[in-house]
Amino acid sequence: MQAAPTPDPASGQPGSGQPGPGERNALGAEPSAYLRQHAGNPVHWQPFGDAAFAAAASRDVPVFLSIGYAACHWCHVMARESFEDQATADYLNSHFVAVKVDREERPDVDSVYMAATQAISGEGGWPMSVFLTPAGLAFHAGTYFPPRPMPGRPSFRQVLEAVWEAWTERRGAVEDNARSLAQNMGQVQLAAAVDVTHPAELPGAGLLPAAVRSLAGSEDDDGGFGTAPKFPPSAVLEFLIRHAAVPSDTAVEAREMAGRTLAAMARSALFDQLDGGFARYSVTKDWSVPHFEKMLYDNAQLLRTYVHWIRLGGTAGFPAHEAAGVAARTAGWMLSALGLPGGGLASSLDADAVVDGEHHEGASYLWTPDDLNRLLGAEDAASVAWMMNIGTKGTVSELGSPLHPGRALDGDEARLWQEVRPRLLEARARRPQPERDGKVVAGWNGLAVAALAEAGAVLDRPDLVTAAGTVAAYLEGVHWQPDPGRQHAAGHLVRVSHGGMARGIGGLLEDYAFCADGFLALYSVTGAERWYVLAEALIQAACARFIDGGRLADSAGESEQVVGAQGGTPGLDPFDNATPSGAAAFAGVLLGYAALSGSAEHRSISESILALVPPLATRAPRVAGWLLATAQAALAGPVEAAVVGPAGPERDALHRALLRSPSPGLVVAAGEADDGGTPAGVPLLRHRQAGPGGAPLVYVCRRMVCDRPVAGVEEALERVSSARQ
Repeated sequence: MQAAPTPDPASGQPGSGQPGPGERNALGAEPSAYLRQHAGNPVHWQPFGDAAFAAAASRDVPVFLSIGYAACHWCHVMARESFEDQATADYLNSHFVAVKVDREERPDVDSVYMAATQAISGEGGWPMSVFLTPAGLAFHAGTYFPPRPMPGRPSFRQVLEAVWEAWTERRGAVEDNARSLAQNMGQVQLAAAVDVTHPAELPGAGLLPAAVRSLAGSEDDDGGFGTAPKFPPSAVLEFLIRHAAVPSDTAVEAREMAGRTLAAMARSALFDQLDGGFARYSVTKDWSVPHFEKMLYDNAQLLRTYVHWIRLGGTAGFPAHEAAGVAARTAGWMLSALGLPGGGLASSLDADAVVDGEHHEGASYLWTPDDLNRLLGAEDAASVAWMMNIGTKGTVSELGSPLHPGRALDGDEARLWQEVRPRLLEARARRPQPERDGKVVAGWNGLAVAALAEAGAVLDRPDLVTAAGTVAAYLEGVHWQPDPGRQHAAGHLVRVSHGGMARGIGGLLEDYAFCADGFLALYSVTGAERWYVLAEALIQAACARFIDGGRLADSAGESEQVVGAQGGTPGLDPFDNATPSGAAAFAGVLLGYAALSGSAEHRSISESILALVPPLATRAPRVAGWLLATAQAALAGPVEAAVVGPAGPERDALHRALLRSPSPGLVVAAGEADDGGTPAGVPLLRHRQAGPGGAPLVYVCRRMVCDRPVAGVEEALERVSSARQ
């Protein structure tokens, strides 16, 4: 056992345990809204970086790493209870170097230390509380710690004292355990590694029906999968919708399952019945009590999912026209609530609103019968309270309950709701509102570009396509930084921007994949080659940045502490979380790009990543939704459709019909006929001729091998349907 150092409170020198004379809270100048929320704490927070770890090494103390995000309710609670408490802060400052991380800015940090937290404590979530050696290796961890002991959970002060005792009295064992954990995490990464140089066959067609049956086994009667807390299963729903579009023994089951979950969420408190947009998750299995933060990434994914449900045609239990209303209101909320000057979209709205100086979760969204009575009068108030589940006892707090029908409204109810909704929305706008986290995350904005572009095409809303172009232009102008003199031929993506200025780490694999997918979707809808060229540049840059020695990684090793914490092994997490995994998203965008470009190399990389599907399809389909969705597209082709001919109503009609096809992963390119002059910039359009008199034609292809072109909408859709089977 290593002897404890003798403290010298005045020195701030190595072994003293005391903060040096220059240490103070250093978050005031940070652009992150979450970090700035803690700038007034008496804790001497430092941002994550080499300087903080060097200070810990100099003082010979552990690092206390606290990870959260701006819209996190329990992060606010722990801040109020512990980080704003002077006595707790004094102890923390004296015995640790305290580091704050915005998980949305540094998902690489969050991912590695979340894996460590789950390995150490068996739980995960935010705020995440991790204790590290000065080299960045985790040795103790948890999530929220209360100010006083609770059954099964020690107080935060007890944890701090126990960690300090272990550090000073059992240092050798602490460091051995930390090294062992890092090595084990590295072995896990090696076992999950994807070798993109190794050719792989597509998953067998029988795996996907087996995944549907596995999902059916975990479906809940209230919609969704598993029990509370319930998160919107966006990637799984995308797989089910794609599977339902291809005839099979499980297609109807997939369709009905997706419809039940989509309907349950749309009619629940998870969906803001007044203003649109979805909350992060429900704390109840019937979706009746949400956790109220509203995230861009959730709403972008769900918008796209509801749009794809509309393309599929819906079901009797959840018709396409009802889904169209949900999609339109979600798109409207995204643009009005998260839209920023310059064109980017903000990250989130907080779960809390401040009422009389106190944080109250969901305060903006809660109603009592008295609230309704004052606004609507007794008769309408009673009807709305019954219809929207507003009882005398609040389901969230004394402030009330969230509005939600929990079922489809009948005709009279729907008419009443449309009449009173504007008045309720106007009244809510006068309440204290949740704060907005204004940082722009590249990948999440890429998700929004794809969703808005496809929503515009399917809902016949050109304004949404225009909005998608505005967001895409922001990403191009602010986040994508081409190498000087080479335009889009090479460059790099920056993950985060604030106030129109990109700063911080380079984009992760997910950022490149989501942005490239958004640009390809925007190209398919608009036919503007600019977006295809930009997507191609991102894909080429991602291959160079994240494939090393044939192995794919989620990041390019932005911090040595992060790499060291997982045994020096680059990490690749194949599992979907709140968004599709970087690997799954990359496989999807490579598949689409290969269909447009004819690139066998990129198709091969996509298929290598899809080799992850077989062990996950039946054992863990709920965390492999996007891999399964991509595999479904790959097995369907994906089908390629080239619309060629002069711009005008006839070509537009063909183009619009194809964009509304549910064929899994269908890629669509539209442009002028190739007349033998300058070749088309998109290979799928090359050597495609128009019909007699320049009449537009549709070429339906698989891997660039095309059927005889057709001129009519019905013929084109029939060809697509036949090709995907």
